[in-house]
Amino acid sequence: MNLVRAELERLSARRFVQLMVVLLVLAFGVTAATTLAGSHRPSAAELDSARAKAIEARQSMEVSYQQCLAQRDAISMPDTQGYLPTDCSDMDPARQERLPIAADYLPGVFSFVQQARPLLYFLIAFLVLFGFLVGASYIGADLNSGGVVNLLLWRPRRLTVLGAKLATLLGAVLALALVASLFYLATFWVIGQAAGLAGQPDGDFWRSLAAVHGRGLVLVLLAASTGFAIATLGRHTSAALGAVAAYAVVWELGARLVLEIADARRPDQVMLSSYIGAWLSGEVQFWDSQLCRGSSGGTYCEGFYSLTWGPSLAVLLAITGGLTVLAFAVFRRRDLN
Repeated sequence: MNLVRAELERLSARRFVQLMVVLLVLAFGVTAATTLAGSHRPSAAELDSARAKAIEARQSMEVSYQQCLAQRDAISMPDTQGYLPTDCSDMDPARQERLPIAADYLPGVFSFVQQARPLLYFLIAFLVLFGFLVGASYIGADLNSGGVVNLLLWRPRRLTVLGAKLATLLGAVLALALVASLFYLATFWVIGQAAGLAGQPDGDFWRSLAAVHGRGLVLVLLAASTGFAIATLGRHTSAALGAVAAYAVVWELGARLVLEIADARRPDQVMLSSYIGAWLSGEVQFWDSQLCRGSSGGTYCEGFYSLTWGPSLAVLLAITGGLTVLAFAVFRRRDLN
């Protein structure tokens, strides 16, 4: 316990950590101020007009759905200029994830129900960056300056010391992420009440938002662990930064371009960013032109395939766990002088 307390004091005293916290608060303040300045309480006339447009849009969806059914059943052949899918259920308003609402037709009005998820994604992205940089600098600076050697003189158990550092890092990052995200969402809820529309969030809305929040916190912890592990392997903070930069340039950009030129099958399946997106959103779809090569000219082929959160989490855990185990194994045998 004394070791964890000492590591927590060392972590909170680092200037880089303090700077990152200040930047987090600054980014939060700028986002909130921009949202507040760009929003206003809608008038009764604006609300009436928006409700009428939403009703018209839902009616148009119903008309398109009935036209699709009529064409597929050969009852009539309406002159439709739009695309009609093979399965008309895709156009069924009752099966849509969401229907048009009044808030969709209120420009310049902040709607908490509409904007909460994009705002939460923005916060998660910043917290992921925060966790990675703090994790890398926390161990990297100690290894480079000899702080770990001094600590081992007091507690001469390498794996215990490194494990305490990692546990302290993850606990501190998780606590900060929880406080920041709850305060962040509460602030925008107040903005929606005072200078926009709070909407009518139901149980499904809160469950969906909580799911994104939970997955985001897991991603933040994985990013912190990854930064910690790479910096441990490279014995310097810059090792983690260089590894990420090299991966992004060489693989995410360069290899993706080569795979697209070569017309490789499902190139997104070998990109880490695809699994991050699938884990955070629950499911993502990607286009693969080769899926439709065997279809005849009169047959419609969508050509999409999906990545879901389950396999994505397994990939992320495997990468992070592998790097962390390797870091502990190398640290156990490395000459720290």
